[in-house]
Amino acid sequence: MRPRTLAEYVGQAQLVGEEGPLRRSVERGYLGSILLWGPPGTGKTSLARLLADAIGADFMSLSAVMSGVAEIRSTVATARERLSLNGARSVLFIDEIHRFNKSQQDGLLPHVEDGTIILIGATTENPYFELNSALLSRLRVWRLEPLSDGDVRTVVRRAIDDPDRGLAGALGPHGGVSLPDDAFAHLVGLAGGDARQALNVLEGATALAESAGVRDLEGRVAPRLAEVEAAAQQRVLAYDRAGDGHYDTASAFIKSLRGNDPDGALYWLATMIAAGEDPRFIVRRLIISASEDVGNADPRALQVAVAAAQALDHVGLPEAQYALAQATTYLATAPKSNRSGTAYWAAVADLDASGALPVPLHLRSAGHPAMKHYGYGVGYRYPPDFEDSDISQLYLPEALAERRYYQPSEQGYEATIGARTAARAAARQAARELGRQRRAANPPPTVDSMKAAGSILRTRETNRRKLADTEKRDAGGGVGGGDPGDPQAGPSG
Repeated sequence: MRPRTLAEYVGQAQLVGEEGPLRRSVERGYLGSILLWGPPGTGKTSLARLLADAIGADFMSLSAVMSGVAEIRSTVATARERLSLNGARSVLFIDEIHRFNKSQQDGLLPHVEDGTIILIGATTENPYFELNSALLSRLRVWRLEPLSDGDVRTVVRRAIDDPDRGLAGALGPHGGVSLPDDAFAHLVGLAGGDARQALNVLEGATALAESAGVRDLEGRVAPRLAEVEAAAQQRVLAYDRAGDGHYDTASAFIKSLRGNDPDGALYWLATMIAAGEDPRFIVRRLIISASEDVGNADPRALQVAVAAAQALDHVGLPEAQYALAQATTYLATAPKSNRSGTAYWAAVADLDASGALPVPLHLRSAGHPAMKHYGYGVGYRYPPDFEDSDISQLYLPEALAERRYYQPSEQGYEATIGARTAARAAARQAARELGRQRRAANPPPTVDSMKAAGSILRTRETNRRKLADTEKRDAGGGVGGGDPGDPQAGPSG
């Protein structure tokens, strides 16, 4: 059922319609090397054949899955011979061209440049990631879109009614085929814009109906909804975990979360799960969104996302779908703030601009008492000793003393953070005007915590050794027990 002319070609009107650039180009007899990029079943191979035919060029085809450098050389040699002997142009169509490695792609370059071949590549993957830049720069990339339901209907109707190449003639069952409206609509819907998928399901449903003797009053094989569903088994999702489907669907999921749309987020979540996406990838995106998009507007969002990841580890699919859905709806409906992330990246930008600036002396660690002679740790004031556990002192490098990265928003809990930050700033200003900072009204006990911690750990280690020695003696036979060969051991009793 491949189209025989551009007039029969269905879909891609933006390229080959009456005013489409590809159609206008070949009508003038010109076709440069191009790349057809689009999902399966959108007519890439058919379009390549039609374009070659429109300019009167010979059509040669290779599959990048099955071919290598030797096949390329042989095909190019044939094209060169045709050009030199007959002046005939040759179109070389390479399907799944993204599967060629760098050396194979480089092998095409000189023949494209000198005009020996007009190269038409076809790919379902993003060429800007999968093809090397040298080859890509010599190709015009054209994007093919999934067929509309109307386009798929046209393709299916032609396959049913065509007496020469379709099911209405010798290639179909005796009496032809009639597809009821509900079965027709279901077939078109499940194709997902893929004409090849629609035709495969039509052929399978027809075979099932014929074998079951399902015919209409006029004797035509009439696949019912049940036959269409049986032939399809399930909807084939336009999703590739390593390709554009993966990135596009993940992007839609993230943007739905960020855009406060739980319904959209749930749909794209279901799409990823049904297509076999790794659920660990999904929970990673949830965790990232909890910090990047929700942030301090709702600090619990991060806890919910991490809990979903833990739930996935504990119970796995399918039960973990509940946790994924819960985290998805929580994040999608939570208040949003990106202020933590933007504050961090502003700090990164300053680091890139000025490098790592010196740490102020009073913030440095005086790991040895002698370090204080060099100013390390001198002048540092311990915030809990002061009123509201806060004291105004420099925490940034001196060159950035006035820099402010984090500016809390008015969203959710971050409004509380903003109010608290403003209150501290006011208290610090008041202290500066007063000329001193008030000490805490109820100061904690005066103690060297590091010294105390070292002491208790040493005591702990001593007691652990004593306990180990006791357990060792007890294991040797109780009171008076021990190693018989040990001259210090007591009588065995």
